[in-house]
Amino acid sequence: MGLRIFTEPQQGASYGQLLSFARTAEEAGFDAFFRSDHYLKMGSASGLPAYTDAWTTLAALARDTTTIRLGTLVTPVTFRPIGTFPIIAAQVDHLSGGRLDVGLGAGWYKDEHDAYGLAFPSTDARYDLLEDQLEILHGLWTAEPGARFERKGRTCTVSIDADPLRPAQRPHPPVILGGLARSRNRELAARFADEFNVGFAPAATMKARHDAVRRQCEIHGRDPSSLVYSAALVICCGENDRDIRRRAASVDRDVDELRQNGLAGTPAEVLDKLGTYADHGVERFYLQMLDVLDNDHLRLVGEEVLPHAPGR
Repeated sequence: MGLRIFTEPQQGASYGQLLSFARTAEEAGFDAFFRSDHYLKMGSASGLPAYTDAWTTLAALARDTTTIRLGTLVTPVTFRPIGTFPIIAAQVDHLSGGRLDVGLGAGWYKDEHDAYGLAFPSTDARYDLLEDQLEILHGLWTAEPGARFERKGRTCTVSIDADPLRPAQRPHPPVILGGLARSRNRELAARFADEFNVGFAPAATMKARHDAVRRQCEIHGRDPSSLVYSAALVICCGENDRDIRRRAASVDRDVDELRQNGLAGTPAEVLDKLGTYADHGVERFYLQMLDVLDNDHLRLVGEEVLPHAPGR
């Protein structure tokens, strides 16, 4: 059972603030530090002091941290040219000494695409892009030494020498896909993913989506246990009710709503709910922390929840 930290910097965070949070997570012993890949705030957040680029952040964190794994949950395939993205991923993996996880998705936030003049095609077209990106990454990563990877895909044709694009991890960094486990989503997961993540859903719903991916693996002749099944949940933990309410207010969330839909409460309450999800088959958790200035929140969860998490 792993506990990973998951942040949303598009709500407003400088690189210095993210670095402090990541280093605190590393010192506390969390398995990984992840960030979203968005360019536009959501809800009532200001976006200040800065919007930051996810992969620029990962490249810097790769040099400014030492042991914690790094990744995105998840990178929209619409943001970066799919033919050159393998260069970015391989370089960050080398910069980190092999600590990268690659989270990929089809993208969903139309407003940010409109804001920056990015194309936002239909869902089917975005899944075409995602399938091509996964085919290219896997093709390059698994090509024989000295080989040239060539593919005519749904959206592009590539011809790339594989050797200059080898990542540090062999055969490759873990690939994370996630979502609602609908037909094409679960098919790509069964073919390409090392992990399937379901975010912000009740335990029973999460299990149903994970089970759909397991069944798809069996259809493809893949052992379903070769994937990690993970969950993303917002966390708001405090030693007492006053601290819990203060932390919820700082991110403009209601405590009762967080108790119902996330991990809100004392460390004991958080552990109890983690246990419920673990009983439904969740093997790894991404703890969404919305206030990246609250390093004491990280330390509390690291001291009082992390050592007692299910399966540790």
